[in-house]
This record gives sequence, C-alpha cells and structure tokens, in this order.
Amino acid sequence: MLLHIPDILNADELRQARELLATAPWTDGKQSAGAQAAQVKNNEQLPHDCEAARTIRAMILRGLDRSPRFFSAALPKKVFTPRLNRYGGDTNYYGQHIDNAIRALPDGQRVRTDISCTVFLAEPHEYEGGELCISDTYGQQAVKLPAGHLVLYPGTSLHQVRPVTRGHRLACFFWIESMVRSDEQRRLLYELDMNLLQLRQQHGECAQTTALTGTYHNLLRMWAHT
Repeated sequence: MLLHIPDILNADELRQARELLATAPWTDGKQSAGAQAAQVKNNEQLPHDCEAARTIRAMILRGLDRSPRFFSAALPKKVFTPRLNRYGGDTNYYGQHIDNAIRALPDGQRVRTDISCTVFLAEPHEYEGGELCISDTYGQQAVKLPAGHLVLYPGTSLHQVRPVTRGHRLACFFWIESMVRSDEQRRLLYELDMNLLQLRQQHGECAQTTALTGTYHNLLRMWAHT
C-alpha cells in the first residue's frame, strides 16, 4: 500500500524545522549506507544526535501520534529513529535500491522494516527533480508532496530519489515495524477502518457498524503480533 497522509507537521513546526535545518551540520549520507547502497547513494544527512535532528525527530513523532490515519495504515509496533536528509548541489540523488530488512536502534533493539516513510520538509516549488519513485504493483509511482506531508509504502519496494537539479530537497525518513507484517492484510484492515469511519459519518452508529467494527478487531486480533 502506497499512501499519502497530509499535515504530519503544522505550519509552526515546519517553520521551526526549516530554521534548524538552515544551520544544521550536514554530513555525507554514505556514512549510514550499507556496501551496496553506498554505490548509488549521493546525498547528505544529519548526525542523528545533533540538536536539529533531535528536535525535528520529536516533532515528527508527535505528529505521527496526532494522526489516526497514520496509525490505521501502519499499525506501528516499533518506529526506527527518524533521520533527516538533504539533496541538492553535488549530492543530489539516490539510485535504485531496496531498504535493509532489519535496522538497529541505538539501544540495540532491532526493527524489521515493514513500512518505509518519508515526511517532506521542502515545498515542491523550492526544488526541481527529487521525486521519490516507488515501483509497486501498478508500475512506478513518482511522489513529490507538500512540506509536512508523509508518504508510506512497503519496505520491500524498489525505489529511488531522482536527481535534484535546482534548490534543495529536505526530508525526514524512517521505517516502521508493524504489528501486522503482511502489506495485504494491513491494506484490508485500513480499507475496512476507513469505510467504517465514512459509514459512521453518514449514518451514525448502528447495528451494522457495530458488527463491522467487531469484524475489524477480530481480524486485527488474528493477524497482529504485539
């Protein structure tokens, strides 16, 4: 499932994030890449423990907590520490790759990368190129969202960031280990949840919505691993 979720960050949070990123200590993105990814990775990243990274990471995590739609789509069990990257100038692309299946947190815990996530931090008109191109069942999807918006997609997807030819592309990226490992099962649960929400908005609570809510939770109980 490839899904666009708007407004993970609000205008004030975006302004603060951009001020921090303007003076942030960017480093070579290859330092965090595996041997294969380093051959096609040409961007910059923030050290995960610098002030800008810590502050923006906290804002992103609060934004995720505010979003019922994100929870419904991801059903998160663990969230890999969000990181910040920049594309532009001589460090302006990330070629075709698939993310590592397992990532290690600073405390030694491991996160299975069921879902990949990107929160865009620059407006589309501020840079040219830089589309996140994701190969899925329906072909290649090119994603370039407004600042503060998030895209999530299966961690199994082949993807790339096209070269940025003007300006800078700023983003936060991270991975989710979901309580429901299967992308197909997560999609079914998400579609059921969203349709239940629409039914309640149109008709209020009734016997049918109560029964379907029970079906949702029984499927979740069957498929989830906490």
